[in-house]
Amino acid sequence: MLLVVDNGSIYTKNLTSFLTEKNILFDIQTPNTLDLNSLSNYDSFILSGRRKNEKKINEINSKIVNYSIKHNSKLLGICYGAEILALTLGGTIKKSSSLQKGDETVKIFKNNLIQKNSLLVFESHNFEISKLPKELVSIGESANCKYEIISHATKPIFGTQFHPEMSLDGNNLIEKFCNL
Repeated sequence: MLLVVDNGSIYTKNLTSFLTEKNILFDIQTPNTLDLNSLSNYDSFILSGRRKNEKKINEINSKIVNYSIKHNSKLLGICYGAEILALTLGGTIKKSSSLQKGDETVKIFKNNLIQKNSLLVFESHNFEISKLPKELVSIGESANCKYEIISHATKPIFGTQFHPEMSLDGNNLIEKFCNL
């Protein structure tokens, strides 16, 4: 079963609508209502984007990242979800030089389980990953962002700086993730 962690992104409804349309079973929780003891009920997690920075939300998402690593659970971090994945493992983020919003082409340059070809995606972020920790590798980049898609070196854990729930190519990526 999949757990969607709704961190307040305005795009989460698009994500849950897509999952429902594809008959992918999921629960949705906010960090404030999530019982961390219930994580064992799930084999995969999607961490949504967010609207504002809150310490408690960061702590809970970091615990989900660590749980996924420890238990080899699938995880997809979207935008903020990718950033908290990198931060939890010792990476860094930075404020983008400008608001990244709109369509972007992501080039895939490393073999991976969720995306083989370049894809057209939707960006909407003010921050981005600036340094990856040693456990994470970049598998896709765009003209504006070096770490568009990241993955754990040995586990089924991924992050996208873009919002895959907002484009056809991104939806296909989400479906491949869910079917791993």
